[in-house]
This record gives sequence, structure tokens and C-alpha cells, in this order.
Amino acid sequence: MKNTTQGWMNGFIGVVIFAGSLPATRLAVMGFDPLFLTGTRATLAALLAIAVLIIFKQHPPTKADLPALSIVALGVVIGFPLLSALALQHVTSAHAIVFLGILPLFTAIFAVWRGDERPPALFWLFALLGSTFVAGYAAMSSSHTPLLGGLLMLGAVIACALGYAEGARLSRTLGSWQVISWALVLSLPMLLPVTWLTWPKTFTGINIAAWAGLFYVSLFSMFIGFLFWYRGLALGGIAAVGQLQLLQPFMGLMLAAGLLHETVSLGMVISTLGALACVLGAKKFAV
Repeated sequence: MKNTTQGWMNGFIGVVIFAGSLPATRLAVMGFDPLFLTGTRATLAALLAIAVLIIFKQHPPTKADLPALSIVALGVVIGFPLLSALALQHVTSAHAIVFLGILPLFTAIFAVWRGDERPPALFWLFALLGSTFVAGYAAMSSSHTPLLGGLLMLGAVIACALGYAEGARLSRTLGSWQVISWALVLSLPMLLPVTWLTWPKTFTGINIAAWAGLFYVSLFSMFIGFLFWYRGLALGGIAAVGQLQLLQPFMGLMLAAGLLHETVSLGMVISTLGALACVLGAKKFAV
């Protein structure tokens, strides 16, 4: 049974945490190879997840849960971190962040496909309108975005949306923090060797900002954020609560402005207000 208030509150906390992911990744790739970053962030998060699973004496998932956990792992543990890190070698964090504006729409689509949700027509109207606000801002601010960087971010968004929808669906039976924990554990045999093989010859010259970025994406983006996000999606509905992601690009841009000294424009403010209105509309007509 849905608990809308708790769902939206948990979802909002998750979005706030995720908003720092791309700026932190941008900082991290200034010092680390994208493959090393992808392997290391997941490995560190997996070690934390193993400790939590042992402390709370969790039983392993069933064989029936493994296909869904594999999709979660491929989407949010491997796909999005790797593709976004590669993209951030070609585009700024501000350009990458605006691609997240289409993430709620893809999440809603996968919610229909994988989560058996059926939002009403007015919900889709606000979802499309909100994506249009963000896409419009992206078109105005990212006219010189390299094609490869854009394609990599598009792939990252699709992988992420599928992992969100599948993880939220599984959270209803397995539990929110258990889903991301077991997905990380499932990924460990693949990503631990990646970390080992891409281990830098020296860490000399890697500044504190890159280390801070690695710490943030490993602890918050890869684990803590999902504790709130999957719980929010499971309680409030994948398609509905997923619309909160419309706010993530603008939260991320504000962080990018503060951390990376990028400009916050009037267009961003206008688009933020439009997206916020669409989030409220989608919430009203989600059920």
C-alpha cells in the first residue's frame, strides 16, 4: 500500500543527495581514471553494504530476485557511474546535469513497463511538460556540447532510469536498503578486479578535491542516497515520486556553481520554477 507523504519525503532526501553526484564525479575524474573511479566507488560502497548486511543479519536474496538485482546492478552500480564519468571527460558538469531533466520521464516509462503502474493522462502531461522545461534549458545552455558527451549522458540516463524502476519494484518485497546492498555485493566480483587493474601507479598530484569527489560518490551517491530513494519510490509510486528528479538538475547546477564556479543564469531560475510547478502537478494527478 502506498504511503504518499513518506514516499515523497524519502524521495526528496534521495534527490538532494543525488544532486551532488555529477559535480562530485566531475571533481573525481580530474584526478582519477573513469574506470578506476567506477570500480572503486562501487567496491567501497559494497564493503560498507556487506558490513551492514552482516550487522543486521540479512538472509541472501532468493534465486528469483537475482535477475532483478542484476538489472539494478547494471543500471545504477555500473551503467550510470561509468557512462557519466566517461561523459564528464568531454562535457562540464553543468552540461551533464541538464540531461538529468529527462530522467523522470524515462523512470515513469520503465515504471509502466517493469512496475505495472498506470498513471493517468494528466500525470503524463505534467511529466512531459516538466521534461520540456528542463530540455529547453539544456538546449539553450548546451548548444556546444560535444556529441560523444551527449550520447554518453543519454545512455547513462536510460541505464539509471531502468535501475531506479527495477530497484523500486524489488524494494516492495526485499526492502530498500537491502536492494542496493545486494546489488553492490552482486557487482563486487566484477568491479573489484577493475579497481585492481586500473590502480594508479602513483597517487602523487591528486588533489583533495578529487579525493573528496571520490568519497562523496562512494558513500552518498552509491549507498546512502539509495536508502532514501528506493524507499520513496516503493512507498509513493515509481512514476509519481520519480518526478522529483526534475529538481535534481537545478540542485546540481547550484552545487556546480558553488564548487566549480559555474554561472547560474536567469534561464536556470525560470526553468526551475517551471519544473517545480510540474512536480506539484504530477504529484496531484499521480493517482
